[in-house]
Amino acid sequence: MDTGTVWRHIDTQRGELADLLDDLDSADPDCWQTPSLCTGWTVRHVAAHLTHSTLPMPRMLAEAARSGFRFDALVNRMAVGDRRQASEIAANLRGVVGSRRHPPGTTAEDPLADVLVHTQDICIPLGIDRPMPTAAAVVAAKRVWQRGFPFHARRRFAGVRLVASDADFAVGQGRVVEMPIRELLLLLTGRPVETAERLS
Repeated sequence: MDTGTVWRHIDTQRGELADLLDDLDSADPDCWQTPSLCTGWTVRHVAAHLTHSTLPMPRMLAEAARSGFRFDALVNRMAVGDRRQASEIAANLRGVVGSRRHPPGTTAEDPLADVLVHTQDICIPLGIDRPMPTAAAVVAAKRVWQRGFPFHARRRFAGVRLVASDADFAVGQGRVVEMPIRELLLLLTGRPVETAERLS
């Protein structure tokens, strides 16, 4: 998939998630406090996090310094400490549609994986079955597999061959585990999925 198409997928996912967040805020503002699939984070924290990757570099450097230049500490402190109203977060997410900014050392595939996975982090605990575009999920899964930090997927799934049942995606060597590409991407990024029980 070419870079332009990757960014179009990102724009679509960001815009649709912003609409969903607005709907949630109107229907049940309390749902923003629902625990997400990200340990220790609520739906609100995840939504806020999705707006942080497009912040200007001087701001990110300042935030990194405050966190001792530790990645996990930076990400968590910014998400948990974000005091914006839900409507502001949704508007900000919609406002970054069209942005091509991403953190140094990353590619366009990284924010694609970020928005695809974090959308599920929000939707699944709320009982919302949100489809994931197959072609985009394959690109994101390949990127997560190839990149070590922060998920270390190849190390975690050594001795296992992961195969998508609904897409052209297969990685690893060993015992075959097959599931839809949406669940595979969640598995690769450390989210709890039913098939993970068979891997323990």
